[in-house]
Amino acid sequence: MTTKNFSISEAVQFGWDTMKSNISFFIGLLIVVGLIEYVPDIIAVIIAADAPFLSIIIQIASVVLSMIIAMGLIKICLRFCDGEKGEFSDLLSCYPLFLDYLIGSIIYGLIVMVGLILLIIPGIIWAIQFQFFSYLIIDRGLGPIDALKKSSEITKGVKWDLFVFGIVLGVINLLGLLCLVVGLFATIPTTIVAIAFVYRKLLAQTELTGTPEAYQENYINSDQRVLNPV
Repeated sequence: MTTKNFSISEAVQFGWDTMKSNISFFIGLLIVVGLIEYVPDIIAVIIAADAPFLSIIIQIASVVLSMIIAMGLIKICLRFCDGEKGEFSDLLSCYPLFLDYLIGSIIYGLIVMVGLILLIIPGIIWAIQFQFFSYLIIDRGLGPIDALKKSSEITKGVKWDLFVFGIVLGVINLLGLLCLVVGLFATIPTTIVAIAFVYRKLLAQTELTGTPEAYQENYINSDQRVLNPV
């Protein structure tokens, strides 16, 4: 049985190289995402006193749109990991999967919340264990339950590595924030692409079957696909 593994430095380097090669795209992407997510909220607050019902409708629509955007960002990152170019149109392209994503997010949130109630540590473990459910819904079209199960399979044996990875990404984004916030235009793309890189790596290792020769061939092909940023 082959042990799953990934390199944190390799993932971050891939994210960094991808960001540098597509810096204009990512800056524009973050600006568009920011406008889409925050402008409706600002409008809702402004009109809340005079039109409370309309304000609530706008807030609900904003939440739905934010979730669709989150799915789109995952798709964009996966495309870069697959040697393709992400596009602005990808941001809204995953809306048919919204219901599965919503249900999966609710279940995931409940699992983590229960875990946090149980002395915090189980919540952290379960948050790591099921974190890739959204990627599997978008990448493989799995239903929410199957996606959660598959995420558990993918993260088996590497939870500690993923925990450290999460801390490293948090520090990177903190440094971006400290660089007069502007640094986030570099660190956010770097970290979200790095996460997609790790997902691709672990998924490939999880699904490898057959002889050791077949394992080696598939593993090399997977590495070649995600080690060449576009």
